[in-house]
Amino acid sequence: MMPLKVWELQDLSFQAASQIMSTPVYDAIKLMKDISQNFPVKARSLTRIAVNHLMREEIQENQKGLHARFEIQPGDACLFINGLRVDMSAYDSFRILDMLKLEGKMMNGLHNLGISKEDTSKFLKLKSHVWDHTYALDIRHSSIMWINDLENDDLYVTWPTSCQELLKPVFPGTVPSIRRNFHNLVLFIDPAQEYTLDFIKLAELLYYHKIPLRIGFVFVVNTDDEVDGADDVGVALWRAFNYIAEEQDVSQAFISVVHMYQKVKNDNILTVDNVKSVLNVFPDANIWDILGIHSKYDNDRKVGASFYKMTGLGPLPQALYNGERFKLEELSMKELEMAVLRRMMDATVHLQRDVFMGTLNDRTNAVDFLMDKNNVVPRINPLILHAKWQYLNLISTSVTADVEDFSTFFFLDSQDKSAVIAKNMYYLTQEDDDVISSVTLWIIADFDKPSGRKLLFNALKHMKTSVHSRLGVIYNPTSKINEENTAISRGILAAFLTQKNSFLKNFLRKLAKEETATAIYSGEKIHTFLTEGMDKNAFQKKYNTIGVNIFRTHQLFCQDVLKIRPGEIGIVSNGKFLGPLDENFYTEDFYFLEKITFTNLVEKIKGVVENMKISSKNMSDLIMKVDALISSLPKRESRYDITFLRENHSIIKINPQENDMFFDVIAIVDPLTREAQKMAQLLIVLGKIINMKIKLFMNCRGKLSEAPLTSFYRFVLEPELMLVGNDITGPVAKFLDIPEAPLLTLNMITPEGWLVETVHSNCDLDNIHLKDIERTVTAEYELEYLLLEGHCFDTMTEQPPRGLQFTLGTKSKPVLVDTIVMANLGYFQLKANPGAWILKLRQGKSEDIYQIVGHEGTDSQPDLGDVIVVINSFKSKILEVQVQKKPDKIKEDLLTDKDEKKKGMWDSIKSFTRSLHKEKDEADILNIFSVASGHLYERFLRIMMLSVLRNTKTPVKFWFLKNYLSPTFKEVIPHMAEEYGFQYELVQYQWPRWLHQQTEKQRIIWGYKILFLDVLFPLAVDKIIFVDADQIVRHDLKELRDFDLDGAPYGYTPFCDSRTEMDGYRFWKKGYWASHLLRRKYHISALYVVDLKQFRRIAAGDRLRGQYQALSQDPNSLSNLDQDLPNNMIYQVAIKSLPQDWLWCETWCDDESKQRAKTIDLCNNPKTKEPKLKAAARIVPEWVEYDTEIRRLLEHLENKKKNAILTHDEL
Repeated sequence: MMPLKVWELQDLSFQAASQIMSTPVYDAIKLMKDISQNFPVKARSLTRIAVNHLMREEIQENQKGLHARFEIQPGDACLFINGLRVDMSAYDSFRILDMLKLEGKMMNGLHNLGISKEDTSKFLKLKSHVWDHTYALDIRHSSIMWINDLENDDLYVTWPTSCQELLKPVFPGTVPSIRRNFHNLVLFIDPAQEYTLDFIKLAELLYYHKIPLRIGFVFVVNTDDEVDGADDVGVALWRAFNYIAEEQDVSQAFISVVHMYQKVKNDNILTVDNVKSVLNVFPDANIWDILGIHSKYDNDRKVGASFYKMTGLGPLPQALYNGERFKLEELSMKELEMAVLRRMMDATVHLQRDVFMGTLNDRTNAVDFLMDKNNVVPRINPLILHAKWQYLNLISTSVTADVEDFSTFFFLDSQDKSAVIAKNMYYLTQEDDDVISSVTLWIIADFDKPSGRKLLFNALKHMKTSVHSRLGVIYNPTSKINEENTAISRGILAAFLTQKNSFLKNFLRKLAKEETATAIYSGEKIHTFLTEGMDKNAFQKKYNTIGVNIFRTHQLFCQDVLKIRPGEIGIVSNGKFLGPLDENFYTEDFYFLEKITFTNLVEKIKGVVENMKISSKNMSDLIMKVDALISSLPKRESRYDITFLRENHSIIKINPQENDMFFDVIAIVDPLTREAQKMAQLLIVLGKIINMKIKLFMNCRGKLSEAPLTSFYRFVLEPELMLVGNDITGPVAKFLDIPEAPLLTLNMITPEGWLVETVHSNCDLDNIHLKDIERTVTAEYELEYLLLEGHCFDTMTEQPPRGLQFTLGTKSKPVLVDTIVMANLGYFQLKANPGAWILKLRQGKSEDIYQIVGHEGTDSQPDLGDVIVVINSFKSKILEVQVQKKPDKIKEDLLTDKDEKKKGMWDSIKSFTRSLHKEKDEADILNIFSVASGHLYERFLRIMMLSVLRNTKTPVKFWFLKNYLSPTFKEVIPHMAEEYGFQYELVQYQWPRWLHQQTEKQRIIWGYKILFLDVLFPLAVDKIIFVDADQIVRHDLKELRDFDLDGAPYGYTPFCDSRTEMDGYRFWKKGYWASHLLRRKYHISALYVVDLKQFRRIAAGDRLRGQYQALSQDPNSLSNLDQDLPNNMIYQVAIKSLPQDWLWCETWCDDESKQRAKTIDLCNNPKTKEPKLKAAARIVPEWVEYDTEIRRLLEHLENKKKNAILTHDEL
């Protein structure tokens, strides 16, 4: 394994690709796996491979195409499955498996519909599922009172009228003043509400500043027939407005309204007296005639309220810009002004594009141009827009049951019940001739009830103007079914079965009328209502012979599949169920539903289906079923259509098995990258579990200057469980033929959200020297916890509630783990395992001040009390929790206390958590934190622990970072605790995925020393002292714990200056550190004390993580992460400098000061590079004594263990 020379490195990637491409195609991926995963021993042989120049040219040509179309650079790794991009950074096998399941469901569904492979590929490329449009209301309505008109008012007569003015440059942040109604603001005015004052002020501001904006009011006032304006301010304002508009004009009427609101005093609400005071200005005005019950200025008073109700906008206040509604938080005076101007500027950009493209010109009516857009509707029903759809699976397995065969239908599952209903549905279409209906509507109701007939009437009214829909009916009788209570429903069914479209429409319209139903139920025969042109004999015969089974079948479908009660109404649109609905589902709602259905996905499906050689009836059915199938799947990212310019010399192609559906897999990778190490094994496994067509492109890099890979690697992923006899063995990674000379480290890279620990090893996994080991090196790992992660936000401030605490537990044990919410993204994490868990706010201040008001990603409804979280997958579980302060706690703060001088908030937390953790005499315990990795440093660690115990009479509790401790240390530590009488606890925290990751183990450990102090320990711990593993303590650390930090969150010892011969190595004396620190000291991180109460109170952890995130993007910064970061942040997070004698280090401190040393640190010496073991015995006389004592204890434990095994064997 001699290092390669630079000139040997340059072409290695192309040489590896040449070897892979020259191998038989079915062995090529295995070879890539072997080369990438064993690169250190394969590298030299690759240097002898000649690069195929045709391959090099083709690779470079394809790379240009990939970069131009997809911004894929040479060396990048990408994996696409059916065009869906797999996230190579996470590379979560379980997410890939979920992707394959969803794709397989869609492909199987399309296959079962009889769709060819070619058309299946087209359907897979369709983007599903999201309303991409912001829907707008049509503002061409007579109820809107426009107070100005840019196109006709004299006020704007000097403005240019040409659309071309839009293309002329203007000052940034301004909108061109053009005499066209391109910008329209509609304000819904209820004079009896406080918000109206803000709306009037805004309208006044925009009007008087001649903003190029047409402003309209919709007056939402009392709709009673007889109202006295003297008693109702809304009616008074309406009548006064009409009077002034008639006497003068609308603009003057608006100015008068402004004057009325200028007189408002109490509660910001207009009064009748305010209205009267303005009317008094008009000399001919008779106030009682104008405002009274019989006022002639009351025309169209109800139309505003009617229009408002029809819009479906919801509670006032409401405002529209070009028909698009504003968000609730935008509707204050200050916010709405800025929101209007923002939208005007955004709209101007689109208008400029339309002028440039020629779709907007001077002959175009501005308002019609805006309102004829595809996203404009007459009503926005929020139930439709925000519906949680239930998706029906309309694809039958192989069932042939008839809709009238109730006994067979009863035993079918939901999918087959739905398929039978779809197969036996009759439709009202646009014409009798064959026509493709892209939107299939089923209306569900009891048509023998008024609510059902009203729904039918509105649906038929919609069908008069619809160009995309066909209509079917599902009968959901309210009561027990018999011939008497289904007279109307049987008439509808008989008509569907016997009549042509043109006659069917008229008859259904007649049956939907209430007077028809009244007559029929009064004894009149239904045939008297048959309309001209109907086949009366066929209808009469069918009506008299229809049984009740079809109604029973439909009713059972409603109950079992749609989950609605008898008589409830609903609608199915292309297999998507909406319901149960109230009775107010208008014709405009059908229009909106059709538009949403058609413009989302159906238009694209229709484009594919139209090219298939099937009948129009089958086309309509196919569109409905494909839409239901694709829409039922979760939202997917966009699919990529990846193609290569040439495929002869740079792409491995493996064809799928014939006559079966297959996955289309495209892999792009440099064979000498970490991604190739993973991808090779993944592709091998995929080839064993799915039928796939694969193209693997060698995305090589040229002119390498350093070794592209430095490790041996195994990606543990198997296609199935491995069985040995009756046992199932866990997945295994084997490293064979590894060179013996190098010093190796074994490390495991696990999925996000896994906490894995080593439970057995037969050597030091941090220092593997194979030439010194006779036996096979073995290590066993265990998945200990699955992580529950989340983000928490206060809905009032939209900020993380810093310091909020959560607990996770079960009903029997409510508090098993706890944590604190970071200010960084409101992040929190809790250790969990498979099962159902309850997430709660911690008892105490968190629960007293806050309440949980919403949550996503959980397994319970937001309004059902306990937050239930089910861990049932190996994938990461990430929640979003919304909290809010209780109404009587708005002014209280988690991190301050009203009686803080007497007892701080963190003291109350301590008292609570102390009982939780069952700590005795917590204040008297000396908490010591340390980290170690590898047997050598664990040896130092045990000696450090003994030195602490020898120098204090205070009870000690040690805290160790569990992540990197060896199985040997974890096995020995309980025996040491028993022998020496100390407590201990192993803590762990998963490095958050959003925080910049470190890859070297040493730097990761450094990160844990400083980045997570606020969340690593239970909240009961007030102070903690960090002591490096290679340190010897000579003094009572209780003195350090009790040291006054003067309000700083932590105290560090400065580096010594006394050993002058080391001045050349003191990096902090020059360059960046000298200018940054000025006269401050640079502190060493081998020993420090942390006041965790103060640390959390000032959010020191959040500040440190924020600065780390910024600095760590540069690989050259934070070279000593655990030390550089707190010194860099010394002005934001104060450091208390500890007395120099708290830490002595031979490298930096002179010999004279050693006698005063309270601790001795075995620092590395950059000058002598003396090994630490040798230095320890020389520098610290007692070190050998401690080492001997610990060694004797370990030998005693080992002998005890062997004797126990021998005794067991004899038994």
